Amino acid sequence: MKLEKMADFFAERAEMYDEHMLTEVEGCREGYKRMASLVPADTQSLLDLGCGTGLELDEIFALYPDIEVTGIDLSDVMLGRLRKKHPEKKLKLICADYFTEALGVNKFDCAVSFQTMHHFPKEKKLSLYGKINRALKENGIYIECDYMVLTQSEEDFWASENERLRRENGITDDGYYHYDTPCTVENQISLLKKAGFGKATQVFRTENTTMLLAEK
Repeated sequence: MKLEKMADFFAERAEMYDEHMLTEVEGCREGYKRMASLVPADTQSLLDLGCGTGLELDEIFALYPDIEVTGIDLSDVMLGRLRKKHPEKKLKLICADYFTEALGVNKFDCAVSFQTMHHFPKEKKLSLYGKINRALKENGIYIECDYMVLTQSEEDFWASENERLRRENGITDDGYYHYDTPCTVENQISLLKKAGFGKATQVFRTENTTMLLAEK
């Protein structure tokens, strides 16, 4: 199996991405609506990490058409499709690595991510969650919907497979390559709490599509 660079993987699949997520990934169609329903009604500024083509934003804009959104994604092709869908919205789109991009401090009322965090190791997510926490205003919330597993053995298996495939592909750097390495729900919640969130709870799950809500 050849691992593809993350940005290339999603750029090549941008045209079919929306249909795939809505029809083939169990729980996502409902998850997009559920995420939008959890965004507080008084939210004025929202951060979307790994926003892609904006499927979650489609539902959020349906409820809150005037919300200001900052979206960050590695794929400019995906961001281009998002721009075309919502040319009239208050959208600031950044083609960048959200692990290294400055998110600011006390800047956003709410932050979201949908099916993106399961591509990265726990130590990187822990650092990112700290950045998200600092970027949120007082009483801000972070909503994450992601591919999560229930047992440590599952998590360990996918992590070891990722390491094996990187070796076989001769990948020696820390670059981003597409491969699913899901955490358990318990470990994901633990990371959020370690990063400074006062509370993190599971609010939705269908198959492996799981949604957590973390409160600053």
